[in-house]
Amino acid sequence: MDIFNNKNNQFTIMSSKTDVHGGFGQGVLDLSSVTPVIIDGDEAYIDMGALHAKSVVEKGIKWTTDKEEVPNGKPYWLVWVTVDQKEEGPYYAGVTACYMEIDREARRGYKILADHVNRMDYAMKRRIMVSELDETSKKALKKLLMEHKPQFWDNSSDELKQSLA
Repeated sequence: MDIFNNKNNQFTIMSSKTDVHGGFGQGVLDLSSVTPVIIDGDEAYIDMGALHAKSVVEKGIKWTTDKEEVPNGKPYWLVWVTVDQKEEGPYYAGVTACYMEIDREARRGYKILADHVNRMDYAMKRRIMVSELDETSKKALKKLLMEHKPQFWDNSSDELKQSLA
């Protein structure tokens, strides 16, 4: 599967829908502005399956909240990227990172689901939370964000750019 040339793997701009009614669907989250990015070592890529914990690396994994149960786990990062529109154009508005470890051979993984959900919420609230990323992961994420949508990167906050410097 060529995830880099898949036309479905794109950052999306928030829809212009502003009419909210009090009927059916009230309280439903609009995830159209959120894009999940997986960081695997020095490579970062978009995997929309991660919105429902079904990314390529997460499929078939039995999850635990005890790191000791995944002694041979490989570290991965799930990064929630929210895009928005401002006068200058579209930009990366919220970027938050969540840690997980996966042992593909044993089909076991470690993650704190509540942290992943909260980090998605923080990204949707336009927060930048990437300080836990190591230098290799920051470099991979920065490269993806800059190359995938250069205009989005150019319009993004100095906070994001400094956080990934």
